[in-house]
Amino acid sequence: MSKVIRIGTRDSELALWQATTVQNQLEALGHSTTLVPVKSVGDLKLDQPLYELGVTGIFTKTLDVALIKGDIDIAVHSMKDVPTQLPKGVVKAAVLERAESEDVLVHKGADFLNGKGILATGSLRRKAQWLAKYPKHQVVDLRGNVNSRLIKLIENDWNAAIFAKAGLERIKLLPKDAIVLDWMVPAPAQGAMMVAAHESNTAVCEAVAPLNHEATAITTQIEREFLRTLEGGCTAPIGAYAKIKDLTVFFKGCLHALDGSTFVSLEKERPIARCEGFGKSCAYEVLDKGGRQLLEEIKNELNNSVH
Repeated sequence: MSKVIRIGTRDSELALWQATTVQNQLEALGHSTTLVPVKSVGDLKLDQPLYELGVTGIFTKTLDVALIKGDIDIAVHSMKDVPTQLPKGVVKAAVLERAESEDVLVHKGADFLNGKGILATGSLRRKAQWLAKYPKHQVVDLRGNVNSRLIKLIENDWNAAIFAKAGLERIKLLPKDAIVLDWMVPAPAQGAMMVAAHESNTAVCEAVAPLNHEATAITTQIEREFLRTLEGGCTAPIGAYAKIKDLTVFFKGCLHALDGSTFVSLEKERPIARCEGFGKSCAYEVLDKGGRQLLEEIKNELNNSVH
């Protein structure tokens, strides 16, 4: 396309890395691009009517608004941050090939794993799965971008913190002694990047389409369908991971209590030709195996902690 494609991104180091990756791929296809760094939602007061368009997601809201207003042509996101319900008019234009999906433990010495210790994470999923395995540990809240979370870990008397392996690798901050948590089920779509566009901008959608990686698009769709079916408006510790091997989709998913004391999990496989609705059927199975009651308890606990 002849016009310059404006690529919206958050201004953190990881977000800029992701946007630059998309920029390089588009320019390799012959398109002209420019990066438009946008401050995250905490820095802006959003117009009231835009909420009515169904704009949700603390990390994606500002870019969604910029897309809807026409200030940018595409937005680049860590796909695990993207709400399963996209705002009206915003579409998934491409899903890039997934990087590593695992979580890693960045620590100050792994001895604490055998006794008591303090782990830092802002993720309900990571906290719940960690406490299920290490019930004696204390978990403290840790938020912010990757760089600021690493600094907070250094500055505090915590033993360790959990990060997405892909994020640390992308900005070359993965410590050599970091422990891969291969037992932890990742967040749906962890390690994948998504490009969003406005559905009315067909030229941009066509320009971005070649960036789509079919296998990643299929597996992340299954994981997000699992999440969306379970969530039902409730934030909960949900893990999901799908992979394709020899024309078969292998899926594992889990739902934990907030304190990790109980959980429901499953592992299923299905031929890729019949993977339509696979995530949804897995979610219904989790609900039937005790997930409904567990979600009710989580909802009540979260509501009580807010009031």
